[in-house]
Amino acid sequence: MSLLEETKKILQNQGYGIVGKHSAVKLCHWLRKSLLEGKQCYKNTFYGIESHRCLQMSPSAFHCTQKCVYCWRFQGFTLTKIDEKDADEPRYILEKSIEEQYRLLSGYKGDDRVSIEKWKEAIKPKHVACSLTGEPTLYPFLSDFFEECHKKGMTTFLVTNGTNPSAIEKMDTLPKQLYVTVSAPNEEIYKKLCCPLVPRAWEKLNKILEILPSLNTRTVIRHTLVREWNLGHEKEYAKLDEKAEPWFIEPKGYMFLGYSRERMKIENMPSHEEIRKFGENLADLTGYEIELERKDSRVILLGKGKERRIK
Repeated sequence: MSLLEETKKILQNQGYGIVGKHSAVKLCHWLRKSLLEGKQCYKNTFYGIESHRCLQMSPSAFHCTQKCVYCWRFQGFTLTKIDEKDADEPRYILEKSIEEQYRLLSGYKGDDRVSIEKWKEAIKPKHVACSLTGEPTLYPFLSDFFEECHKKGMTTFLVTNGTNPSAIEKMDTLPKQLYVTVSAPNEEIYKKLCCPLVPRAWEKLNKILEILPSLNTRTVIRHTLVREWNLGHEKEYAKLDEKAEPWFIEPKGYMFLGYSRERMKIENMPSHEEIRKFGENLADLTGYEIELERKDSRVILLGKGKERRIK
């Protein structure tokens, strides 16, 4: 069995639905919470996303350009490129991802805790969160994929680590909201915490921050904060945020989950109070204001009064 096949098997055992050659789907923790308990994720609080109608997927489930120490996903791969000739078609990925979502949801239909009306909505997702695992911008037809999503009236999120700015520059169809994860205030910490697999990664990350103000879409900078690693340094983060001019900034605490437990300690998980203090300091430095927060997710939303609900 090849390394890729072994990786697929591991992900399937963890509840992933494999789609084609390089994509995957997985039911989000908050989707299950929404169906079983009526609880919504922070993206609902911040941006109006219905958790039970969100399709969490990746078109590059086995490919990434970093091996972040804090990442809670499986990292048993080192592939950093998907060749166009080997890539699945965007429409195929979307259609098969929706089918996998249905398959993964099928067992919830008979659960007494789940409203049948809500289940019927869940099997027809309205939102695509391109953020499951890997680096989505490595998929060479990502722009066309978002176009297919938008044809179906679906809203879209893309979460990128920022190491592939040329892919963003070439996109004709952007996601409805673009996240860039900035988990380090400087190159020294970046190399230790994010462990880039490609050359000039810090330079590329800064390049995408420079591009962000010119993009015709909603933009977010996410600071994933790990105690004893990258928490604090508000002045350096503020300079990066000022370069990017995002619609929103999300300081979010690292959570001691999954595979990250092999590399981190529970003490590395900051409290919500620490994240809020960071957010307050960053707001003072950047001119943003704290608009919302979710204690259960240890996340703060900084903004400048722009429309929060995604349409």
